[in-house]
Amino acid sequence: MIDIKLLREDPEAFKTAAKVKKIDADIDAVLDLDHKTRRAKQKLQQIRTTQNQVGKQIAQCKDESDRRSLIQEMSDLKSQAQDHAELLREAEAELDGLLLLVSQPADEGVPVGEDDSDNVEVRRVGEIPRFDFEVKDHVELGAALDIIDIERGVKLAGTRNYVLKGAGALMHQAVLRLAVDRMLAKGYVLLTVPVLVREEVMYGTGFFPVGKEQTYVVERDALNLAGTAEVPVTALHSEEILDEAELPKKYVALSTCFRREAGAAGKDTYGLYRIHCFDKVEQVVIGPNDKARSVGLHEEILANAEEVLTELELPYRVVNVCTGDLGQGQAQKFDIEAWMPSRNSYGETHSASRFYEFQARRLNLRYRDAEGKIGFCHTLNNTVIASPRILIPLLELNQNADGSVTVPAALRPYMNGMERIGPA
Repeated sequence: MIDIKLLREDPEAFKTAAKVKKIDADIDAVLDLDHKTRRAKQKLQQIRTTQNQVGKQIAQCKDESDRRSLIQEMSDLKSQAQDHAELLREAEAELDGLLLLVSQPADEGVPVGEDDSDNVEVRRVGEIPRFDFEVKDHVELGAALDIIDIERGVKLAGTRNYVLKGAGALMHQAVLRLAVDRMLAKGYVLLTVPVLVREEVMYGTGFFPVGKEQTYVVERDALNLAGTAEVPVTALHSEEILDEAELPKKYVALSTCFRREAGAAGKDTYGLYRIHCFDKVEQVVIGPNDKARSVGLHEEILANAEEVLTELELPYRVVNVCTGDLGQGQAQKFDIEAWMPSRNSYGETHSASRFYEFQARRLNLRYRDAEGKIGFCHTLNNTVIASPRILIPLLELNQNADGSVTVPAALRPYMNGMERIGPA
């Protein structure tokens, strides 16, 4: 949620944010309701001030007739106060609902664009290999090696599902374990968190109401399947006041993630790229309200993910995500895209985002600084690794002419020393 004071000061910035992020928000309606709410608060305060004055007069009044008149006036004021309090509650609830739709303006340096085709490349790392034989895609490789079974996955759970078998399941677990180990070595605290969360957690992290159609909702129990560990980890300290000396808090969590992929009909339906259920190692940072430090932490979490891709020997690029591809609360996001031969292009494997205090305001996540002043924290997050999508480049880029796949050296300790996946 944005700071209403900033919206009052510069409404055009938020109108622009709504336009370039393509997330509808009626800024004029927000300002109008904010004005009415503040006037209602002032009126209610005036009534309560008068109540206090009349109360004192009643206590000092000696004349019985005057006393009865004052008591009647107090009764009328009480009724007025109740009516105005109810109107204020309704207005504040409506204002809060509108504010939930307001986007955070993108930072300077974020390119303006319509969609991911307008993202701007920052750098490329690694060489794209050339093959002297006809390459197979990951689905063909998975079937031939008997390590991926999409047909039976669809039989079990419908489209965009899969089964990993044998060495395929081993590689899936290996990349996750490698990512966790690398983050632990950097001092991040490992968490195991719920994947079913309450609605207020989804609102607090900005996944509701915008984007609610992407969530699997368990209506019977009023819970929601999280699409990323970012949700429960970021909300871990909601409604708390942390000490500045504790910050930044650096967490890493491995969780199963669930995405409905609503609106993706006909898009990326082949293979493991866009699926309903996957596992992800996520890093989350909760820091102080310091823009420069947040930018520095953003660079850190991005570098953490790049190091893992480098260790896996995968060529990739980093892109600065444009406004039309940014989420509601993101001030800036960098995507990492690994080269995928079957797509003949780079495909997104990681997203690193900074939110400043957008999520913290919704979660009432605060800290007390050295002077005792209380402020809202800043939050950031990034993928360390997500699988099985990462299996696409791992299998396709490491395939051999005989149909086998070479296991990257970094994964072999996690795969019982396996160096090569051969035909079953």
